[in-house]
Amino acid sequence: MGILNYSNKPMAGEDWKKASSVYDFTVKTIKGEEVSLEKYKGHPLIIVNVASECGLTATNYKELAELYEKYKDTKGLRILGFPCNQFAHEETGSSEDIVCFALNRNANFDLFEKVKVNGEEAHPLWKYLKHKQGSKFGDGIKWNFTKFVVDKNGQPVDRFAPTTPPHKLLKALEKIW
Repeated sequence: MGILNYSNKPMAGEDWKKASSVYDFTVKTIKGEEVSLEKYKGHPLIIVNVASECGLTATNYKELAELYEKYKDTKGLRILGFPCNQFAHEETGSSEDIVCFALNRNANFDLFEKVKVNGEEAHPLWKYLKHKQGSKFGDGIKWNFTKFVVDKNGQPVDRFAPTTPPHKLLKALEKIW
């Protein structure tokens, strides 16, 4: 299947349903450059909606940064952070503000442009992730720091609640190393 050009613009219709993996999506980096998620082929992924002013920020940024540093070289782990301002306006900063915030917390994983994760204007990647890994309370993202584990073939294999600290994802990650 060819790359479906899914930028951060809302999609018309249900085109995201044609995707066979996360590799079928194109997103914009925090610097505004379009990149195909095919770039991550062969890597285990954590895809997470991040925010700098959330009560869960300190633990999540710290542990995501630690996981990334510990496993990026030995296991090929990649973390894709998507800033989101849909929950209590907890990510109001500009792209530059978000990058500075992350770097001040030693979070060197990849960041992307701010997206919506719920509603009609939700980014198609997030519609796809929610469809593939719904939660027992429905498909919607409940808050910042919802985490999806994606295997080396681009398939979402697990979903974790915002309150689940990132170190608790290790068992799911160990199954896909």
